[in-house]
Amino acid sequence: MQQSFIQKYSANKLIGLYLFCGGFVLGTALLGLSVSSVYIPIPMILQVLDSKLLGVSSATPVPANVEAIIWDIRLPRVLLATIVGAALALAGAAFQGLLRNPLADPYTIGVSSGAALGAVSVLFFQFTLFGLGTFTLPVVAIVGGLLALMLVYGLTRFVSPTLSVETLILAGIIMSSFISAIIALVIALSGEELRQILFWLMGNLGMRKWPYVQLVFPFFIVGTVLLLMHTRELNALSMGEEAAQNIGVAVQEKKRWILLGAALLTGACVAVSGMIGFVGLVIPHLVRLVVGPNHKHVLPLSLLVGASFLTLADLISRTVIAPQELPIGVITALIGAPVFALLLYREKVVRTNHE
Repeated sequence: MQQSFIQKYSANKLIGLYLFCGGFVLGTALLGLSVSSVYIPIPMILQVLDSKLLGVSSATPVPANVEAIIWDIRLPRVLLATIVGAALALAGAAFQGLLRNPLADPYTIGVSSGAALGAVSVLFFQFTLFGLGTFTLPVVAIVGGLLALMLVYGLTRFVSPTLSVETLILAGIIMSSFISAIIALVIALSGEELRQILFWLMGNLGMRKWPYVQLVFPFFIVGTVLLLMHTRELNALSMGEEAAQNIGVAVQEKKRWILLGAALLTGACVAVSGMIGFVGLVIPHLVRLVVGPNHKHVLPLSLLVGASFLTLADLISRTVIAPQELPIGVITALIGAPVFALLLYREKVVRTNHE
C-alpha cells in the first residue's frame, strides 16, 4: 500500500514537472515574440497567430507592419531558438549517457568542428553552390559535420573494432583539435571576412527566417525520434557496455544509431546558428538533479528546458544593448559557466559528506 502511494506520488510529480516545463516553453516563446525593440501585446500576437494558422479573422485587424514583425521576423527566430536549444540539450544528454562522461556535450566528438569548418570555408572563399544560393552555408556546414562524424567513426573503428567509448572520445578530440587548427589558419588569413567569421563562430540567430526553420526542422525531427527511441539502451549503456550486453542490448548497433541521431542534431544546429556552447553541457546536468539518471525522463525534459533556455538567451542577446545584438554564444557562456561551476561545487560537497 505504501509503495503504491509512493509510486502514485512520483508519477504525479513527474506529470507536474512535464506540464511546468511545457508551459515554460510556451511562456518564453510568447515573451520572445512580445519583447524587443518594439513591444507588442500578447493578445495582438495571439490574434496574428490565430489569423495565420487557423484562418480566424478578428473584428479589429492588426496593422500590417505589426503582423509582418511577428510573422516574418520574430516567429521564425523564436522557433529557431527553440529548436536549436532543444536539439543541443537533447544531444548533450545523449552524449553524456552514451560516453559515460558528465563533461561530454554535443561538441565532444568533432561534429560541430566539421560543421564550423564548412561554414567558415563558405564565408572565407565567398562561394555559392549552384541552386542553393544563400543556403550554401548551412548545407555545406551540415555536410562538413557529417564528414567529420564519418572520419571520427572510421578512425575509432580502425583502432577499436568494438567502438570503445574511450577511443571514440579520443578520436573526437583529435579531430576537433585538427579542424580547430585549420579554422584558426583560415581566421589568420582572413581580411574583411574576419568579423563575419568570428561573429558566426560565437553563435547568432539574427536574420534567420522561415527557410532556415524549414532547413533544420527535418534534421531535428529525425534526430529527436532516433534518440527518444533509445532511452532504454542509454540507461543500459550508462552502466557499462558489458552490463548492457548482458541484458540483451545490441551494443554496437545501438551506439551507431545514438551517435547518428546526436550528430544530426548537432550538425544541423551548428549549420544554422553557429557555435553555441554550454546548452548541451549544463541543461542535462540540471535535469538530472531533479529527475535522477533515468534517460526516459532526462531526454524529453532536457529538450524542453533547453528550448526555453536558448529562447531566453536569444531574447537577452537582442535586447541588452539594443539596437545592436550580442552573439548568443556569449550569453549562454556567461550564464552556463557559473551554473556549471556551482554544479561542480555541489557535487564536491555531496561527495565530501559521503566520505
